[in-house]
Amino acid sequence: MSAPITAAPGPAASAPAGPAPGPAALPRPAVLDLDLSGRTALVTGAAGGIGRACALRLAAAGARVRAVDRAAEGLAELAAGAGGLPGTVEPHLLDLTDLDAAERAAAGADILVNNAGLQLVRPIESFPPDVFHTVLTVMLEAPFRLLRGALPHMYARGWGRVVNLSSVHGLRASPYKSAYVAAKHGLEGLSKTAALEGAPHGVTSNCVNPGYVRTPLVERQIADQAAAHGIPEDRVLTEVLLKDSALKRLVEPEEVAEAVLYLCSPQASFVTGTSLALDGGWTAH
Repeated sequence: MSAPITAAPGPAASAPAGPAPGPAALPRPAVLDLDLSGRTALVTGAAGGIGRACALRLAAAGARVRAVDRAAEGLAELAAGAGGLPGTVEPHLLDLTDLDAAERAAAGADILVNNAGLQLVRPIESFPPDVFHTVLTVMLEAPFRLLRGALPHMYARGWGRVVNLSSVHGLRASPYKSAYVAAKHGLEGLSKTAALEGAPHGVTSNCVNPGYVRTPLVERQIADQAAAHGIPEDRVLTEVLLKDSALKRLVEPEEVAEAVLYLCSPQASFVTGTSLALDGGWTAH
Protein backbone atom coordinates (compact mmCIF):
# COMPACT_ATOMS: atom_id res chain seq x y z
CA MET A 1 0.00 0.00 0.00
CA SER A 2 1.26 3.51 -0.79
CA ALA A 3 2.27 5.83 2.07
CA PRO A 4 -0.31 8.54 2.87
CA ILE A 5 0.29 11.90 1.22
CA THR A 6 0.82 14.72 3.73
CA ALA A 7 0.99 18.48 3.17
CA ALA A 8 4.42 20.08 3.14
CA PRO A 9 5.15 22.50 6.01
CA GLY A 10 4.78 26.22 5.33
CA PRO A 11 2.14 28.87 4.93
CA ALA A 12 0.18 26.97 2.32
CA ALA A 13 -0.15 23.98 4.60
CA SER A 14 -1.28 26.03 7.58
CA ALA A 15 -3.78 28.21 5.68
CA PRO A 16 -7.41 27.58 6.61
CA ALA A 17 -9.08 25.20 4.26
CA GLY A 18 -11.90 26.56 2.13
CA PRO A 19 -15.17 24.77 1.54
CA ALA A 20 -14.89 21.49 -0.33
CA PRO A 21 -16.01 21.86 -3.94
CA GLY A 22 -19.47 20.54 -4.50
CA PRO A 23 -20.66 18.57 -7.55
CA ALA A 24 -21.38 21.78 -9.47
CA ALA A 25 -17.71 22.84 -9.14
CA LEU A 26 -16.38 19.62 -10.70
CA PRO A 27 -15.78 19.37 -14.44
CA ARG A 28 -18.53 17.52 -16.23
CA PRO A 29 -17.38 14.31 -17.93
CA ALA A 30 -17.62 14.08 -21.67
CA VAL A 31 -20.43 11.94 -23.00
CA LEU A 32 -19.34 9.09 -25.22
CA ASP A 33 -21.00 9.43 -28.61
CA LEU A 34 -22.51 6.02 -29.29
CA ASP A 35 -24.67 7.01 -32.25
CA LEU A 36 -23.76 4.81 -35.21
CA SER A 37 -26.84 5.66 -37.25
CA GLY A 38 -26.07 5.56 -40.95
CA ARG A 39 -23.16 3.16 -40.46
CA THR A 40 -23.10 -0.37 -41.83
CA ALA A 41 -21.31 -2.93 -39.67
CA LEU A 42 -20.32 -6.48 -40.63
CA VAL A 43 -19.77 -8.93 -37.76
CA THR A 44 -18.49 -12.45 -38.41
CA GLY A 45 -19.29 -15.36 -36.15
CA ALA A 46 -22.42 -13.45 -35.18
CA ALA A 47 -24.71 -16.36 -34.35
CA GLY A 48 -23.44 -16.74 -30.79
CA GLY A 49 -21.00 -15.73 -28.10
CA ILE A 50 -18.94 -12.58 -28.63
CA GLY A 51 -20.22 -12.10 -32.18
CA ARG A 52 -23.85 -12.11 -31.08
CA ALA A 53 -23.11 -9.63 -28.28
CA CYS A 54 -21.26 -7.34 -30.71
CA ALA A 55 -24.03 -7.48 -33.32
CA LEU A 56 -26.69 -6.57 -30.76
CA ARG A 57 -24.59 -3.79 -29.19
CA LEU A 58 -23.81 -2.19 -32.54
CA ALA A 59 -27.48 -2.39 -33.55
CA ALA A 60 -28.42 -0.83 -30.20
CA ALA A 61 -26.15 2.09 -31.17
CA GLY A 62 -28.07 2.50 -34.42
CA ALA A 63 -25.88 0.59 -36.87
CA ARG A 64 -27.21 -1.54 -39.69
CA VAL A 65 -25.52 -4.86 -38.90
CA ARG A 66 -24.74 -7.62 -41.38
CA ALA A 67 -24.58 -10.69 -39.17
CA VAL A 68 -22.37 -13.29 -40.86
CA ASP A 69 -22.26 -16.92 -39.76
CA ARG A 70 -22.72 -20.43 -41.12
CA ALA A 71 -25.25 -21.34 -38.40
CA ALA A 72 -28.67 -20.56 -39.86
CA GLU A 73 -30.61 -21.29 -36.66
CA GLY A 74 -28.37 -19.06 -34.56
CA LEU A 75 -28.69 -16.22 -37.05
CA ALA A 76 -32.47 -16.52 -37.02
CA GLU A 77 -32.50 -16.34 -33.21
CA LEU A 78 -30.18 -13.32 -33.31
CA ALA A 79 -32.43 -11.47 -35.75
CA ALA A 80 -35.50 -12.28 -33.67
CA GLY A 81 -33.78 -10.94 -30.55
CA ALA A 82 -32.85 -7.66 -32.26
CA GLY A 83 -36.40 -6.44 -32.69
CA GLY A 84 -37.02 -2.97 -31.33
CA LEU A 85 -33.39 -1.83 -31.45
CA PRO A 86 -32.55 1.51 -33.11
CA GLY A 87 -30.49 -0.28 -35.75
CA THR A 88 -31.10 -3.50 -37.67
CA VAL A 89 -29.60 -6.98 -37.80
CA GLU A 90 -29.60 -8.67 -41.19
CA PRO A 91 -28.66 -12.38 -41.18
CA HIS A 92 -26.10 -13.33 -43.81
CA LEU A 93 -25.50 -17.09 -44.10
CA LEU A 94 -21.87 -17.62 -45.12
CA ASP A 95 -19.09 -20.15 -44.59
CA LEU A 96 -15.88 -18.10 -44.32
CA THR A 97 -13.86 -20.84 -45.99
CA ASP A 98 -15.49 -19.51 -49.17
CA LEU A 99 -12.99 -16.67 -49.36
CA ASP A 100 -14.32 -15.07 -52.54
CA ALA A 101 -17.81 -14.88 -51.04
CA ALA A 102 -16.37 -13.41 -47.83
CA GLU A 103 -14.66 -10.62 -49.76
CA ARG A 104 -17.86 -9.81 -51.64
CA ALA A 105 -19.89 -9.78 -48.42
CA ALA A 106 -17.72 -7.01 -46.95
CA ALA A 107 -18.34 -4.51 -49.73
CA GLY A 108 -19.91 -1.33 -48.39
CA ALA A 109 -19.13 -1.96 -44.72
CA ASP A 110 -18.12 1.03 -42.60
CA ILE A 111 -17.32 -1.16 -39.60
CA LEU A 112 -15.72 -4.60 -39.83
CA VAL A 113 -15.63 -6.86 -36.77
CA ASN A 114 -13.54 -9.97 -37.46
CA ASN A 115 -14.71 -12.35 -34.77
CA ALA A 116 -15.30 -15.83 -36.20
CA GLY A 117 -13.06 -18.52 -34.81
CA LEU A 118 -12.65 -22.18 -33.98
CA GLN A 119 -10.43 -24.14 -31.67
CA LEU A 120 -8.90 -27.59 -31.32
CA VAL A 121 -6.62 -28.55 -28.44
CA ARG A 122 -3.98 -31.10 -29.48
CA PRO A 123 -0.21 -31.49 -29.26
CA ILE A 124 1.57 -30.36 -32.42
CA GLU A 125 2.68 -33.86 -33.36
CA SER A 126 -0.92 -35.09 -33.41
CA PHE A 127 -2.63 -31.92 -34.63
CA PRO A 128 -4.59 -32.74 -37.83
CA PRO A 129 -3.08 -30.78 -40.74
CA ASP A 130 -6.49 -30.24 -42.33
CA VAL A 131 -7.81 -28.64 -39.14
CA PHE A 132 -4.70 -26.44 -38.90
CA HIS A 133 -5.39 -25.28 -42.46
CA THR A 134 -9.07 -24.58 -41.71
CA VAL A 135 -8.25 -22.59 -38.56
CA LEU A 136 -5.78 -20.40 -40.45
CA THR A 137 -8.27 -19.96 -43.31
CA VAL A 138 -11.17 -18.84 -41.10
CA MET A 139 -9.19 -16.83 -38.56
CA LEU A 140 -6.49 -15.18 -40.67
CA GLU A 141 -7.05 -15.50 -44.40
CA ALA A 142 -10.77 -14.68 -44.20
CA PRO A 143 -10.11 -11.45 -42.22
CA PHE A 144 -7.60 -10.48 -44.92
CA ARG A 145 -10.20 -11.07 -47.63
CA LEU A 146 -12.88 -9.22 -45.65
CA LEU A 147 -10.50 -6.27 -45.35
CA ARG A 148 -9.95 -6.34 -49.11
CA GLY A 149 -13.69 -6.16 -49.59
CA ALA A 150 -14.36 -3.44 -47.01
CA LEU A 151 -11.45 -1.02 -47.33
CA PRO A 152 -12.28 0.55 -50.72
CA HIS A 153 -15.63 1.78 -49.36
CA MET A 154 -14.07 2.97 -46.10
CA TYR A 155 -11.34 4.84 -47.97
CA ALA A 156 -13.88 6.46 -50.28
CA ARG A 157 -15.90 7.75 -47.32
CA GLY A 158 -12.84 8.81 -45.32
CA TRP A 159 -14.02 6.84 -42.29
CA GLY A 160 -13.83 3.24 -41.15
CA ARG A 161 -13.41 1.04 -38.11
CA VAL A 162 -11.78 -2.39 -38.16
CA VAL A 163 -11.94 -4.35 -34.92
CA ASN A 164 -10.25 -7.73 -34.85
CA LEU A 165 -11.29 -10.05 -32.08
CA SER A 166 -7.91 -11.42 -31.20
CA SER A 167 -7.23 -13.02 -27.84
CA VAL A 168 -4.77 -13.10 -25.03
CA HIS A 169 -3.35 -15.85 -27.25
CA GLY A 170 -2.50 -13.15 -29.77
CA LEU A 171 -0.07 -11.86 -27.14
CA ARG A 172 0.89 -15.05 -25.29
CA ALA A 173 1.15 -18.69 -26.32
CA SER A 174 -0.26 -21.77 -24.63
CA PRO A 175 0.59 -25.42 -25.26
CA TYR A 176 -1.62 -27.59 -27.46
CA LYS A 177 -3.12 -24.63 -29.38
CA SER A 178 -0.69 -24.30 -32.28
CA ALA A 179 -3.27 -23.34 -34.93
CA TYR A 180 -5.23 -20.91 -32.75
CA VAL A 181 -2.12 -19.17 -31.41
CA ALA A 182 -0.57 -18.96 -34.88
CA ALA A 183 -3.77 -17.49 -36.32
CA LYS A 184 -4.18 -14.91 -33.55
CA HIS A 185 -0.55 -13.83 -33.74
CA GLY A 186 -0.99 -13.41 -37.48
CA LEU A 187 -4.18 -11.42 -36.96
CA GLU A 188 -2.27 -9.03 -34.68
CA GLY A 189 0.19 -8.32 -37.50
CA LEU A 190 -2.56 -7.95 -40.09
CA SER A 191 -4.39 -5.49 -37.83
CA LYS A 192 -1.31 -3.33 -37.33
CA THR A 193 -0.59 -3.29 -41.06
CA ALA A 194 -4.18 -2.23 -41.77
CA ALA A 195 -3.78 0.53 -39.17
CA LEU A 196 -0.71 1.94 -40.90
CA GLU A 197 -2.25 1.78 -44.35
CA GLY A 198 -5.65 3.06 -43.24
CA ALA A 199 -4.49 6.05 -41.20
CA PRO A 200 -4.33 8.51 -44.13
CA HIS A 201 -7.91 7.52 -45.04
CA GLY A 202 -9.56 7.96 -41.63
CA VAL A 203 -9.65 4.21 -40.98
CA THR A 204 -8.55 2.71 -37.67
CA SER A 205 -7.69 -0.91 -37.01
CA ASN A 206 -7.32 -2.46 -33.57
CA CYS A 207 -7.42 -5.78 -31.77
CA VAL A 208 -9.43 -6.65 -28.70
CA ASN A 209 -7.73 -9.35 -26.66
CA PRO A 210 -10.01 -11.07 -24.16
CA GLY A 211 -9.03 -13.90 -21.88
CA TYR A 212 -11.41 -16.81 -21.62
CA VAL A 213 -14.93 -15.67 -22.44
CA ARG A 214 -18.12 -17.41 -21.39
CA THR A 215 -18.93 -18.82 -24.84
CA PRO A 216 -19.67 -22.26 -26.34
CA LEU A 217 -16.15 -22.23 -27.84
CA VAL A 218 -14.61 -22.09 -24.36
CA GLU A 219 -17.06 -24.60 -22.93
CA ARG A 220 -16.09 -27.08 -25.63
CA GLN A 221 -12.42 -26.67 -24.70
CA ILE A 222 -12.87 -28.01 -21.20
CA ALA A 223 -13.12 -31.67 -22.22
CA ASP A 224 -10.19 -31.29 -24.64
CA GLN A 225 -8.06 -29.60 -21.99
CA ALA A 226 -8.94 -32.26 -19.43
CA ALA A 227 -7.72 -34.97 -21.81
CA ALA A 228 -4.60 -33.04 -22.84
CA HIS A 229 -3.54 -32.32 -19.25
CA GLY A 230 -4.77 -35.58 -17.74
CA ILE A 231 -6.99 -33.93 -15.12
CA PRO A 232 -10.74 -34.01 -14.38
CA GLU A 233 -12.92 -31.48 -16.17
CA ASP A 234 -13.89 -29.72 -12.92
CA ARG A 235 -10.24 -28.71 -12.40
CA VAL A 236 -9.69 -27.31 -15.89
CA LEU A 237 -11.19 -23.87 -15.24
CA THR A 238 -9.11 -22.97 -12.20
CA GLU A 239 -5.93 -24.94 -12.89
CA VAL A 240 -5.62 -24.44 -16.65
CA LEU A 241 -7.86 -21.78 -18.18
CA LEU A 242 -7.61 -19.21 -15.36
CA LYS A 243 -4.22 -20.19 -14.00
CA ASP A 244 -2.50 -17.01 -15.25
CA SER A 245 -5.44 -14.65 -14.75
CA ALA A 246 -5.41 -12.44 -11.66
CA LEU A 247 -9.21 -12.21 -11.86
CA LYS A 248 -10.55 -15.73 -11.43
CA ARG A 249 -13.64 -15.55 -13.60
CA LEU A 250 -14.62 -15.78 -17.23
CA VAL A 251 -15.15 -12.62 -19.25
CA GLU A 252 -18.75 -12.01 -20.30
CA PRO A 253 -19.45 -11.50 -24.04
CA GLU A 254 -21.20 -8.21 -23.27
CA GLU A 255 -18.01 -6.84 -21.69
CA VAL A 256 -16.12 -7.56 -24.89
CA ALA A 257 -18.87 -5.94 -26.96
CA GLU A 258 -18.54 -2.71 -24.99
CA ALA A 259 -14.83 -2.56 -25.82
CA VAL A 260 -15.63 -3.16 -29.49
CA LEU A 261 -18.23 -0.39 -29.44
CA TYR A 262 -15.77 2.06 -27.91
CA LEU A 263 -13.26 1.39 -30.69
CA CYS A 264 -16.01 2.13 -33.23
CA SER A 265 -16.89 5.46 -31.64
CA PRO A 266 -15.72 8.91 -32.75
CA GLN A 267 -13.91 9.31 -29.43
CA ALA A 268 -11.60 6.44 -30.40
CA SER A 269 -10.42 8.10 -33.61
CA PHE A 270 -6.82 8.36 -32.32
CA VAL A 271 -6.69 4.74 -31.16
CA THR A 272 -5.23 2.58 -33.92
CA GLY A 273 -2.69 -0.19 -34.35
CA THR A 274 -3.09 -1.31 -30.75
CA SER A 275 -4.27 -4.33 -28.78
CA LEU A 276 -6.76 -3.83 -25.97
CA ALA A 277 -6.30 -6.61 -23.42
CA LEU A 278 -9.37 -7.73 -21.46
CA ASP A 279 -7.45 -10.53 -19.82
CA GLY A 280 -7.95 -10.12 -16.08
CA GLY A 281 -4.27 -9.38 -15.58
CA TRP A 282 -2.92 -12.36 -17.55
CA THR A 283 -0.40 -10.31 -19.52
CA ALA A 284 0.70 -8.42 -16.40
CA HIS A 285 2.98 -11.39 -15.64
